[in-house]
Amino acid sequence: MKSFRKIKQKNQRKILQKQIDDTQKKIVRGVLAVIGIAMIATFLFGDHGLFQLFKLKKEKKEIQKHIVKAREEREQLISEKHKLENDLNYIEKLAREKYRMAKPGEKVFKVIEKKE
Repeated sequence: MKSFRKIKQKNQRKILQKQIDDTQKKIVRGVLAVIGIAMIATFLFGDHGLFQLFKLKKEKKEIQKHIVKAREEREQLISEKHKLENDLNYIEKLAREKYRMAKPGEKVFKVIEKKE
């Protein structure tokens, strides 16, 4: 009888140990899964994640477009300044069109368009 009890106790211990091992494996797998999910979430949504990267690239393109536009405007202003400093015909054209000025003896007519 003692040997039967010993065998039964050994089997119970093996079964119990197997259950403990299975539980430990499940816990380890669960912890690894949580860590993996956290790493993926950080990779996607973190401060240096993919979404932030795409957002920064889009912002960079917009800023570059703004810089190009500002450079073009600067070139136009430099050209305008040069014309105002050196081109008498351009100055005369501006004075006539924008400020409605005329040379002595000339008459300025204002044309009013009809509204239909």
